[in-house]
Amino acid sequence: MNTPLLSRPVDRRDFLKFTGLAGGGFALAFYIRSGGDAAAAASAASASADFSPNAFVRITTAGKVTIVSKQPEMGQGVKTSLPMIIAEQLEVPFKDIAIEQGDFDLNKYGNQGAGGSNSTPNNYDNFHLVGATVRTMLVDAAAQTWGVPASECRAEKATVVHRSGKKLTYGQLATKAATLPVPEKSAVTLKQPKDFKLLGTRVAQYDTPAIVTGTPLFGIDVKLPGMLYAVYEKCPAFGGKVVSANLDQIKTLPGVKDAFILAGNDKLKELVPGVAIIADSTWSAMSARKQLKIVWDEGKVATESWDGFVAQATAKAAQPGARVLRKDGDPDAALAGAAKVVEANYIYPFISHANLEPQNTTAHWNDGVMEIWSPTQIPSIGTGMVNRVLGIPPEKIILHLNRAGGGFGRRIGADYLIEAAAIAQKVNAPVKLTWSREDDMKHDQYRPGGLHFLKGGIDAKGKIVAWKNHFFTFGEGGSPGSGGSLSADEFPGRWIANYQADQTMFDTGWPMGPWRAPGSCVFPWVFHSFIDELAHAGGRDPLELRLEILGDKDEMPAGTPPGGGKAKGGGAPYNVARMRNVLKFAAEKAGWGQKKFAKGSGAGLAFHFSHRGYFAQVAEVTVTKDGELKVDRFVTGADIGAQVVNLSGAENQVEGSVLDGLCVLKSQEINIERGRVVQGNFNDYPLMRITEAPAKVETYFLSTNYPTTGLGEPALPPVAPAICNAIFAATGKRIRQMPLSRIDLRWS
Repeated sequence: MNTPLLSRPVDRRDFLKFTGLAGGGFALAFYIRSGGDAAAAASAASASADFSPNAFVRITTAGKVTIVSKQPEMGQGVKTSLPMIIAEQLEVPFKDIAIEQGDFDLNKYGNQGAGGSNSTPNNYDNFHLVGATVRTMLVDAAAQTWGVPASECRAEKATVVHRSGKKLTYGQLATKAATLPVPEKSAVTLKQPKDFKLLGTRVAQYDTPAIVTGTPLFGIDVKLPGMLYAVYEKCPAFGGKVVSANLDQIKTLPGVKDAFILAGNDKLKELVPGVAIIADSTWSAMSARKQLKIVWDEGKVATESWDGFVAQATAKAAQPGARVLRKDGDPDAALAGAAKVVEANYIYPFISHANLEPQNTTAHWNDGVMEIWSPTQIPSIGTGMVNRVLGIPPEKIILHLNRAGGGFGRRIGADYLIEAAAIAQKVNAPVKLTWSREDDMKHDQYRPGGLHFLKGGIDAKGKIVAWKNHFFTFGEGGSPGSGGSLSADEFPGRWIANYQADQTMFDTGWPMGPWRAPGSCVFPWVFHSFIDELAHAGGRDPLELRLEILGDKDEMPAGTPPGGGKAKGGGAPYNVARMRNVLKFAAEKAGWGQKKFAKGSGAGLAFHFSHRGYFAQVAEVTVTKDGELKVDRFVTGADIGAQVVNLSGAENQVEGSVLDGLCVLKSQEINIERGRVVQGNFNDYPLMRITEAPAKVETYFLSTNYPTTGLGEPALPPVAPAICNAIFAATGKRIRQMPLSRIDLRWS
């Protein structure tokens, strides 16, 4: 059963608290409660017929080594990379390890959310300690068996070897090791990076064989005995409610078992009202759905549209913003005295996550227990909803984590999970809820669109002396939607002496949620495109101007005013030296400034710091005379700290970000009319074809003496501005609107 996370945070001592016996094997597990007694915990574990649910590392007497992966896997590779860290310290060949996906259990595993590129930095040090502690105990077990000092023994390839040549396998040592006390951290020696054999190498994702052979693995693959199938129809206009529906007719249709209305919950706004259809197959349920006749109360959001808000923003652009996010110096005076002033308006639409696997969850309400199978990114959000909305105690909720067919922030929200659980409460059988592609597109939690009205001033030498931005965003209840908040410290805030960022928010009921690199994914397109405009207006090299803006300080504390002084607070410190170095690194790898491009071809660059990663990127493009864009080469320089865990996985994440960034730039947009989404499937929300991918993508990692960080997010934000700046260099056309499908790129 699952229980709430204890209030005290988990430290490394808690992380490694006990060992236990299970069928003669050996397991190292989490034991979060403070003051726990290792021997008592081991005794309790020994009494269990199945020690696996508590075990994190398990070794049987037959020598089988199993590692439980606690983080949700959605294609980012943590089910492979995080166990690699343990295997490195454990001295077990990775090919000999079995990996199991752990169920949701905060008491056992600690935090299990996947998002914000946090999985690697939040687990890196502890997982080294887990593997090294198990290895230490196995070496101690061998030393005691032989009656020799542990210093005379070493571990290698799942075996402990004495300097005399004697060997014992981990399986032979498992039972003995399980009787030993867990050593203190001071008694555990970690392998040093110079001795790593596994980390930094290329390892294929553990699930790849299952994926390519079609082995059931994803949430949508779940099958249970006696399972029924559900679909759920919601109001096409956001926030609408059911007035009535032809339920009696629907119940007579082939395969239909039941149909009913869920009222939703207005107060919590976590369960959207709708009509559920339960059938003996997904086909029967979806077929019956086509005959639904529902009378809706569409509510006030049905009066809202994207075009309407754009018109309002355009009319208000010259007025002061509703809120001043940051103001340094006197921007108006600096603009008045500037040698040249550049004005530009940038606009980008709402976009969908477009996961290839539509949202789905299977749930079974049985004897007061809600058991759930779901591809979710942050399981505690879903179980919290089940607790609040359905009133089920946390200890009566079991959540099994399935691999997700793409996440990108969409599966942080758990609307699909609470829908399945609410339906299951009314069904006397396991029930799988499957969203259609249209459900996914029209009821997503979108990355909010935005509009930026910018003015920049440069002096006679092309130095930026002023910057003003009136930013229009979207939200609800007085707060911007997820991903729609502009930080006061966002670059180039803190760096320009006369700087002002204002914000005006449109309050709407449109659902918004984190999209890959939330809070960072689209702002660099605006700001690095405008910096590029200012560079060209001042006759400056875009690389040179960016280095000038960054300056020569090694770090910019959060809130620091330009020129130094007392920090204003908020935000995060910015390691300027790391960004300078990675910018120069990427430019060097790309050969910036060393190539001559013909008309129609050119290069552009951009950089960004987000989610603990420092990234700079250079794009080389060709635009044909009839306006066809081809990305010839894309170079990424990355600083994610001292150690790349899985080189193949790391490159996969960067290259995926490049493709994602290009795909969104080229063709994706969500238009909202009368409070409802216009697009419904990939015919009107196209994904990029393989023929549109960059001809060459190069990724280079700059190793630095900083903690290792994640890669799911930080490679994406600079992609679009690098490409758009290259388009300008190639054609002279400045891209100020997304997507490119709205722009005529033809040139003569």
